[in-house]
Amino acid sequence: MNLTDAHEIRNAVNSGKVSAREVAEAALARIQAIDKKLGVFLTLDPARVLARADEIDRSVRTHPLPLAGVPIAIKDNICTLHLRTTCGSKILENYNPPYSATAVERLERAGAVVVGKTNCDEFAMGSSTENSAFWPTRNPYDLERVSGGSSGGSAVSVASEMTPLALGSETGGSVRQPASFCSVVGLKPTYGRISRYGLVAFASSLDCIAPLGNSPKDIALLLSQIAGRDERDSTSAPVPVPDYLSELNNPVRGMRLGVPKEFFGEGLDPQVKSIIEAGLRNAASLGCELIDVSLPYTRYAIADYYIIAPAEASSNLARYDGVKYGFRIPSPKDLQDMYRRTRSEGFGREVKRRIMVGTYALSSGYYDAYYGRAMRVRTLIKRDYDQAFEKVDALLSPVSPIPAFRIGEKISDPLSMYLTDIYTVTANLAGIPALSLPCGFTREGLPVGLQILANQFRESTLLRLAEAYMQTFPLAMPPQKI
Repeated sequence: MNLTDAHEIRNAVNSGKVSAREVAEAALARIQAIDKKLGVFLTLDPARVLARADEIDRSVRTHPLPLAGVPIAIKDNICTLHLRTTCGSKILENYNPPYSATAVERLERAGAVVVGKTNCDEFAMGSSTENSAFWPTRNPYDLERVSGGSSGGSAVSVASEMTPLALGSETGGSVRQPASFCSVVGLKPTYGRISRYGLVAFASSLDCIAPLGNSPKDIALLLSQIAGRDERDSTSAPVPVPDYLSELNNPVRGMRLGVPKEFFGEGLDPQVKSIIEAGLRNAASLGCELIDVSLPYTRYAIADYYIIAPAEASSNLARYDGVKYGFRIPSPKDLQDMYRRTRSEGFGREVKRRIMVGTYALSSGYYDAYYGRAMRVRTLIKRDYDQAFEKVDALLSPVSPIPAFRIGEKISDPLSMYLTDIYTVTANLAGIPALSLPCGFTREGLPVGLQILANQFRESTLLRLAEAYMQTFPLAMPPQKI
């Protein structure tokens, strides 16, 4: 059973050539065979998966479904009814949501089969999936290296052929960076394109639910089912959803592609630079025009992001205090002891670090100097992009300055870890869509992704260019380490 192509699975199940149960059994068997090496799934319920597949088999007898029988993995910070949602944290280790996220509801309505919940950095705070309270997720191209983060589990589920599609979340690059490290396609949508209802909040002005797959075509199929306004999320945009699939094959010849000089400076690994420059030449050979552009406020992006995101996290994570749900320490001496020990023992080191940074940035006398100023710089970063998109249709850049690093290599140096997000955080700060597509491999066989960025609600532009690129320059190098 081919578990890499969602379209192929959908068509086969709708036509009766294969049953949804057979697809589900193949996915569960694949997970059973290899997940002990990779550490992808935190929660599985095989009996429920098979029951859901049987339900779809009954449904397709009377009407076809857009995602009939397609297995999908869900990052464990997206709420799912009947499946626990831990956010990779001990503080929510036994939390079972009373509802599913809107995106999950829409996928199931379209006939998808939710296979399980994938590992992630705790509360999506990290770039390696090493900050999970449970275990790291390993890169299928080199088991001693990280999968990227925070959606590492979802990326590896797709890369290792456990599921053809997965949902992750994006706050500063948490889908694009693991997509780059694992040689899959990851799309960060425009802020408001996909409902955040049911996505556990980290930084509310930055967070997005974001899909991963093996091809732009499959990403377009998934996006067409989950995008659009949701009355339960006031930040979801009342913007019509295009027919992403029909727009996929529109010509790309004549597109103007900007190359921001700030994304090719100090800190970019020479091998990564060489691979991305080859990718730029490939894009030009499609009939696109490459144009040099400048995004001068990029140099402030990491500092800006790591004030705004922790500040919003400090506020959002205040609810985890042992009172209403989640972990509570046994036998507290009093209320203050319960608060202090519950949060000290329930949260991991990186989450506590960001809560403290964010609380300081929001504290009396410092709010304007830190959070207020950061929001003004965010406006300037957005203005950089607005000016660039007056000249070009999209931008091309690296996703990460380095390929996947070794597990444990950066865990004790948070600043070094934060700098791996330098090319991704600006898209979140500006609220624009961005996509990572497989571009090449280093001499050690490690994947490198090419990033495409477009103006707000121009996901079709990203998918169209990515589809043309991958059809013309396919990379046939599946993982060999598992």
